[in-house]
Amino acid sequence: MTVSTWTNKLYFGDNLDILRTYVASESVDLIYLDPPFNSNASYNVLFREKSGERSAAQITAFDDTWHWGMESEYAYEEVVKQGPRKLADLLQAMRAFLGRNDMMAYLVMMAQRMAELHRVLKPTGSIYLHCDPTASHYLKLLMDAVFGATSFRTEIIWRRQNAKGLAFISFPNNHDVILYYVKSNKFTWNRQYMPHNEQYVDTFYKYSDEDGRRYRLADLTNPNRNRPHLEYEFLGVTRVWRWTRERMQAAFDQGLIVQTRPGAVPALKRYLDEQEGIPVDSLWTDIAPMAAQARERLGYPTQKPEGLLERIIEASSNEGDLVLDPFCGCGTTVVVAERLKRRWIGIDITHVAVSLMRHRLHDTYGPDLAAYEVVGDPKDLESARALAEHDRYQFEWWALGLVGARPAQDKRKGADQGVDGYINFFDDLSGKAKTVAVQVKSGRVNVAHVRDLKGVLDRENAPIGMLITLAEPTRPMLQEAAAAGFYTPAHFPNHQYPRLQVLTVRELLEGKEPQYHRGGVPATFKQARRHRRSAGDQQRLV
Repeated sequence: MTVSTWTNKLYFGDNLDILRTYVASESVDLIYLDPPFNSNASYNVLFREKSGERSAAQITAFDDTWHWGMESEYAYEEVVKQGPRKLADLLQAMRAFLGRNDMMAYLVMMAQRMAELHRVLKPTGSIYLHCDPTASHYLKLLMDAVFGATSFRTEIIWRRQNAKGLAFISFPNNHDVILYYVKSNKFTWNRQYMPHNEQYVDTFYKYSDEDGRRYRLADLTNPNRNRPHLEYEFLGVTRVWRWTRERMQAAFDQGLIVQTRPGAVPALKRYLDEQEGIPVDSLWTDIAPMAAQARERLGYPTQKPEGLLERIIEASSNEGDLVLDPFCGCGTTVVVAERLKRRWIGIDITHVAVSLMRHRLHDTYGPDLAAYEVVGDPKDLESARALAEHDRYQFEWWALGLVGARPAQDKRKGADQGVDGYINFFDDLSGKAKTVAVQVKSGRVNVAHVRDLKGVLDRENAPIGMLITLAEPTRPMLQEAAAAGFYTPAHFPNHQYPRLQVLTVRELLEGKEPQYHRGGVPATFKQARRHRRSAGDQQRLV
């Protein structure tokens, strides 16, 4: 794939289907995955036997529980009948040991995906699986079966939070596990370093040049005393030196050799800013967790810090390599890959996540963002109708994404209170955002829906309401919306916005936009930090 033909991609859909349909064998250089799992559930609940009649195992927005059901049965049979021999043997042994429960459902689904990830990974590629101790031991067995036990490189421990004093009957659990495997013994590796700590610097780098560069003094004498050709007098001191006289004199002329006092043994300056630092090992305590007030935090429940992905991507890929995240979530992997000039693929099964990723990419890079394509979301009215028939919740989340709205809540867990989503905007200096209340209708619509939305505005004290419809609105609906009048911002009296706006999916796909004040900083999605890039940074390598 050349620079001119490659386009980065966000895929909406089940990553198993996406991998099988779109991702070529041995095309990916680095895989990072953080598969969702309900580690906060009771350990006994995870291992409880299931009847097999529960709903199919799948991931939905912000819901990270997998359940045993008919889909798990089908997946299990597929791996046992068609999967790699060692993986099939392992799953049968696991089922005999664990039974049919949520943990086994999770492992079966992961086994399917792990086999596909092995297929798409290049022989020189690496894979990092991020999990927690609830299932890490089982996942390591899966990876041994798929990639081979000899392909295991290390188990990384990342301290994701400080220990809390709430665990009264055990040690508090405050770490995640990252399992690092390679596909062959020829893999990309760039050693990573951490800065020296302040105490070390103060102890060993005690000296400074006039320009403030800190250095320490290193021994120039040779430990091998039987080197007569290196024994000579330098600055009044005779020793067996590490270097020849010519090299010693050149270093002295460059100001790199100092003599602290007459008669003292000359020493070499080693500058702090030229040292590589402390090699990173398998215990990562230097990357801060996602604190509630962290600048990069976007509100996604399982968001990981960018520093974590920076280390992984820099260690196991080079510029121009292809990075894949099959459980992309809020898009930390693709955002970091973009900044580090890697090509990337992100996959997620919810339109909520895909919408959030798009906002994050555009907020972070603005006009410097390299071209990318969203695959799997509706591009025309026919595919929009198909999505609505297949899953009305996914249709709702996709439609909200068309206008940049955030979903109000996961309505499967309770009543929606008449609001499917909202858009926040600022039109004064109070610092308090105004709200566009959004409703989405995928079926038939009539004038009663407009009247209901008007009641929602009064109840929610929202200045603007928006009704997104898949079907064409009736004339009475448009008349009722027009009768609601206009909203005029107090600070912008020359601007008027329809108080009730009826927009069809067809109009939105054709480019029509909702009307509200767009000045200032967007307030609906928390805005990602902007990263400036030079024009040269956008070049894509083969």
